[in-house]
Amino acid sequence: MEKPADFRMQAATDRPTAALSGDWTTNLLAGVGERLAQELRGRQGVSLDLTKVRRMDTAGAYAIVRAVGTDFNLDQVVARPETRRLLELVDNAARVQPVVRPEPRGFHNLTIRIGRGMVNLGVEFLDTMGFLGHLLVVALRALVNLVTAPHKVRWAPIFTQMERAGLDAIPIVAITTFFIGAVVALLGVNMLRQFGAEVFVVELIGVAVIREFNIVITAVLLSGRSASAFAAELGSMKMQQEVDAMQVMGVDPFEALVLPRFIALLVTIPLLTFVATLAGLLGGLMVTWSTLGLGPTFFLQRIVDNVGATHFWIALSKAPVMAGVVAGIGCRQGLLVGGDVQSLGQRVTAAVVHAIFAIIMLDAVFALIYMELDL
Repeated sequence: MEKPADFRMQAATDRPTAALSGDWTTNLLAGVGERLAQELRGRQGVSLDLTKVRRMDTAGAYAIVRAVGTDFNLDQVVARPETRRLLELVDNAARVQPVVRPEPRGFHNLTIRIGRGMVNLGVEFLDTMGFLGHLLVVALRALVNLVTAPHKVRWAPIFTQMERAGLDAIPIVAITTFFIGAVVALLGVNMLRQFGAEVFVVELIGVAVIREFNIVITAVLLSGRSASAFAAELGSMKMQQEVDAMQVMGVDPFEALVLPRFIALLVTIPLLTFVATLAGLLGGLMVTWSTLGLGPTFFLQRIVDNVGATHFWIALSKAPVMAGVVAGIGCRQGLLVGGDVQSLGQRVTAAVVHAIFAIIMLDAVFALIYMELDL
């Protein structure tokens, strides 16, 4: 039967003694530690008699040590061996002072941050290569299934993601590139008017829209729209342990979650690039028609004669790479989400920022390559 913790002061000729009794455990202390501390306050050389204490845990031992204070000494304690060992353990732990390390400042702090950044960059590169390798293996497996067993391919999520990430993005892509084409035309007209060469604004619009802005604007919009959505969806599933449940059931998350999104963007981004091209040219056409009086026939004829389709195919060659970057970064950041909402927000933000940075960098790389190839 449990007995609440209690104590009683005993008068003695040589030194006062506190006789403790009952069960000094967490659920039976009930403030007896504070009463013992008040009773011992101002007394010197108090002995503790714990022979009548039946049970004691670390909470009870800490209450006794804290009540006695800095004068606690095991030589003044009468108790069973196991009780003495517990008191000694708690007393040693209570006397340990935390080690305060001085915060690095100035150049020292700078070198630490640079070193940590380089290490994180190396770890990020290795993890990205592992993610890419896993995705390639799953993609090759799906390609084999497409030839040998088409029923094993997950068609439903692929078409769903094509509609959500591709077709639903047509309005925003078309509107954005329309105004981009109009802005390029306005700037070109104002600049070329100084040289009396306003007519060449058609070639400027054609090259800028057909070669660069169509694929870059499309990829950037998909980064903010689809990469963030992929990260949020997969991150939410990761927080709710749905991804772990899929692995327990023997389903590869890459095959069920990552690959459909990758294929969906791979198929739809050329369509979005084509829509962006038409919308950008339409925006440039409206400006040149209204400011210079160049009709649609003249505008399109100069595009065909002086710009050609080569620039469009150059832009379209970037589409698979951009699709892989957007889908891969979005899905990877989603799978890295931890168990809290803060991690989800950080990963969604990282997905958008990393995707946009990668798109701009890859576009610059493609520009250098095609410049060396004289295309």
